[in-house]
Amino acid sequence: MHKRIIEDISEFIFVKDEPKKSDIIFLPGGSHPSTPEYGAQLYHQGYAPLLMPSGGLSIKFDRWQGVKEKADIYDGDYHTDCEFFTDVLIKNGVPLSAVLGESESGHTRDNAFFSRRVVDERGIDIKSGIIVCKSFHARRCLMLYQLAFPEAELAVCPVDVWGISKKDWFSSRLGTERVLGELARCGGQFAEDIKEYLNVNNN
Repeated sequence: MHKRIIEDISEFIFVKDEPKKSDIIFLPGGSHPSTPEYGAQLYHQGYAPLLMPSGGLSIKFDRWQGVKEKADIYDGDYHTDCEFFTDVLIKNGVPLSAVLGESESGHTRDNAFFSRRVVDERGIDIKSGIIVCKSFHARRCLMLYQLAFPEAELAVCPVDVWGISKKDWFSSRLGTERVLGELARCGGQFAEDIKEYLNVNNN
């Protein structure tokens, strides 16, 4: 495969920004503690006063799939991504008062839009945010949170998991499957959103 193709896919999928002072840190669901751990680190560094872990049960499964790393440290009886992430945040020194949980979403689109519903219900005006997510999930997370928070300035501060990174995702079967899967979803899942946007702006 031509090197340019790999480079272009890498640049598109692996979005990465420098953290900056924001209103909130968004944490799309998952079962790796590294993303909420990094979220807690950013909180302690003063980048945002609030964190929003998001995620219920995946639409693919009928029960929570369990902690993927550091199960000896994070050993609670978790039933949702949100419960797990909240415990990680608390065990990393984040006060519960700084955590706005969302525990009903079953996929990334819901992570974004259900998070929007929570902040709206609480009357919290979000003008800026940091998204902490898996690095190969970065572009899709950004696209979905941009749809849910179109007026907010968003930065993505990702974390590498499963040994998948921008520099070598193509060197393993798992990395290739994950990244190309994200590429396909970024095309397929947003088709109707983009068509609607173009129709509105072209009329």
